[in-house]
Amino acid sequence: MRYSDHNMMHHESADHLTDQAFMDLCQANPLLRLERTAGGEVEAMSPSGAKSGYRNLDLGGQVREWNRKARHGFAFDSSSGFRLPNSAIRSPDTSWVKNERWISLSAEEQEQFAPLCPDFVVEIASPSDEREALRAKLREYISQGARLGWLIDPFLREVEIYRPGQDAELLSSPATLSGEDVLPGLVVDLSEILNG
Repeated sequence: MRYSDHNMMHHESADHLTDQAFMDLCQANPLLRLERTAGGEVEAMSPSGAKSGYRNLDLGGQVREWNRKARHGFAFDSSSGFRLPNSAIRSPDTSWVKNERWISLSAEEQEQFAPLCPDFVVEIASPSDEREALRAKLREYISQGARLGWLIDPFLREVEIYRPGQDAELLSSPATLSGEDVLPGLVVDLSEILNG
């Protein structure tokens, strides 16, 4: 479901919701997951079903546990918003930002929509997601500075891996995924995510 920002916020310009107006909109609609495109269009996603939430938590938990040991950066769940360089505000299902990039932000920037693209992003498809829309989102993350992205489709049991300067790599029913040189030492077990 998509809404134009002009219809939602009459006192804002039709060109663009300010970050604060968008945050106010998000806080006024806590049951919706909202994102803003680079063109200023607001996209609303309904809350995920229970099984989608289970998959997201499993993957995010594995990234968090690795990160607690490795201490290379900061891991985030799907409630975290990032203002990308193109002005889109996105909330990946799981994301990670390396230490030096995160600590370079002010305390205020960390509390708002963090003004950066995460180094690592994951989107896990739910039954209502359009695959091409998720692919476009992963391409956007990579174009805005992400160094590694995963699109996980538990229904087809496929994973698409996105890296800068390369075509997406398609894997069928992989048992694990590696954080490669972006998240060194991370190995995610996909058994519950693809088969659970």
